[in-house]
Amino acid sequence: LFEHSSSTYTYLLADASSREAVLIDPVLETVDRDVKLIEELGLKLTVAANTHCHADHVTGTGLLKKRLVGVKSAISKHSGARADIQLSDGDKITFGKYWITVTETPGHTDGCVTYVTGDKAMAFTGDALLIRGCGRTDFQQGCSRRLYESIHQRIFTLPPHCLIYPGHDYKGQTVSTVDEERTFNPRLTRSLEEFVKIMENLNLPKPAKI
Repeated sequence: LFEHSSSTYTYLLADASSREAVLIDPVLETVDRDVKLIEELGLKLTVAANTHCHADHVTGTGLLKKRLVGVKSAISKHSGARADIQLSDGDKITFGKYWITVTETPGHTDGCVTYVTGDKAMAFTGDALLIRGCGRTDFQQGCSRRLYESIHQRIFTLPPHCLIYPGHDYKGQTVSTVDEERTFNPRLTRSLEEFVKIMENLNLPKPAKI
């Protein structure tokens, strides 16, 4: 699910048997779309989880809780944001017989997490790891060194075939793999010091909604 103005991906995961579902990184402007899809599919949304506090859009978790009964919001305890569930490293969010595991991947922000499916076949990396890129580190407690270590030690150590689903993409790309990013990501194939220098010289404009 894609929101065009901020190029944000939202992910809906569900168990076909129990109909329980989890929504990752909902956006305020697309809550109507998400609710319609959830209702059309006959799903029961149990958790709306954010990968971090977003600077480029407003989360849709609050509105989802008003629109759908029984939904709980979730975010890292290090984010400084309020939520029903304050997540720690290693916590599990279950939906039916499936679950996603919380993996702390700070660097873009202090509270960034990656959600990894129980079979380690998929990782939802938020703004930590993008396809052939990564999240910026020049605001919101960003730290290039922490981000490099998070990606190399916590994401690149997942199975090579693990699918990477990012929080954003600005070129129409949708999915990559751990092996692809480890091999071809132009920032992350560099040394730590080279990476830090690259990140210090991006000179990007601030997001419109920060």
